Amino acid sequence: MRPPRESAKLGLSNAKPFPMRLLIPRPAWLAALLLLAACATTQTPPPEGASADALLLVSIDGLRADQIGSGAMPTVDALARQGVQAAAMIPSFPTLTFPSHYTLVTGLRPDRHGIVHNNFADPALGVFMSKRDSARDGRFWGGEPIWSTAEKAGIPTATMFWPGSEAEIAGQRPRHWRRYDGSLSPAQRVQQVLAWLDLPQAERPRLLTLYFDQFDVAAHAKGTFSPESMAALRAIDYALAQLLQGLDARGLRQHTNLLLVSDHGMADVRRENVSFLDDRLPAVDYAVSWHGQIAGVTPQPGAAARVEKALLGRHERYACWRKAELPARWHYGSNPRIPPIVCQADTGWRVQLRSHPVPPLLKGEHGYVPEDPQMHGVFIASGPAFATPRRIPAFDIVDLYPLLARLLGVTPQPNDGNPDTLLPLLDASEGPAR
Repeated sequence: MRPPRESAKLGLSNAKPFPMRLLIPRPAWLAALLLLAACATTQTPPPEGASADALLLVSIDGLRADQIGSGAMPTVDALARQGVQAAAMIPSFPTLTFPSHYTLVTGLRPDRHGIVHNNFADPALGVFMSKRDSARDGRFWGGEPIWSTAEKAGIPTATMFWPGSEAEIAGQRPRHWRRYDGSLSPAQRVQQVLAWLDLPQAERPRLLTLYFDQFDVAAHAKGTFSPESMAALRAIDYALAQLLQGLDARGLRQHTNLLLVSDHGMADVRRENVSFLDDRLPAVDYAVSWHGQIAGVTPQPGAAARVEKALLGRHERYACWRKAELPARWHYGSNPRIPPIVCQADTGWRVQLRSHPVPPLLKGEHGYVPEDPQMHGVFIASGPAFATPRRIPAFDIVDLYPLLARLLGVTPQPNDGNPDTLLPLLDASEGPAR
């Protein structure tokens, strides 16, 4: 097998350029939508030498389930109407980007795959993982992501910025991948995916992932429904229209199963909504490794009883537990990377030390409890494998993985998902359900 590549050089010089602006003019946006509708009714012959259907997994970081159908993303709304749409996809605890995205591709909860936070220390390795360079260290990533399983089965894969895809995991990397570059616009990311699909048959990926974080970035900075966040959604929606147009032009639309998901939702936090741990006990007695929506607390030697007495239990805007006593429904607390005490803020609040910076006037956050509807993510499916249109109830994020494995025709690795949740979607005889 050829070695995996960092695919910055693959096909981009021959690809048609796409607009790079974040805010797309309304006429061009509407024109793309009309073109998409026209393409949806045109049956293009499959490309010569086409084999099994491709699987394209797309994530819009932070997109809330209740934003579908709002009109903010016409292309996404059309996919939802015409395809399979879940009421919501319920994230695992904690509702953060790296843990949730890795759960999507392994079917394992964060407590099991080991990505317990976006940033954490590993006591056994004696090192710290962050969303930066250390995320490329395969020692942090447990389980086996779907792209590793596919590569072992001889299925070429490509990942566009998916968390975990820059590391060698289970002895594999994706065949084609890119180092994360947040400056790349949604259109440029789509351009790369289409370039991969233009590769010769032997190298053309059958599994592709595509990650958009522009909405998450804008919402964190300005709020969930700020003008900047809505502009980011429009740019992503426009890029998705380009993606569908590109699939149609290549004769691949009816040979591609597209799954559109999000890792979690988003809620707004006002500047004054902050609770301080050191108002209960001076921080000299403990270290705080995480803060914000979730705080991870490690007592100093000899101070455990004092710290537990001050912090454990319910407080006005947050609650704290010994990690082994966290609510069972969160399936979290056994991994050694989790600090001894975990504090969870109420939705719309933060918990931290006074020495930590407070948020601006208003910003979006996630990391709140998975059962809060504001944290619920998106699931939309479209393609030849699905009986459409169809509406299904909310389901657990871990249940996606068995569907990914079935669509690729690979044997799933041990996982926490329930195959009975989504695999019935592949039985066309059931017909549409409302």
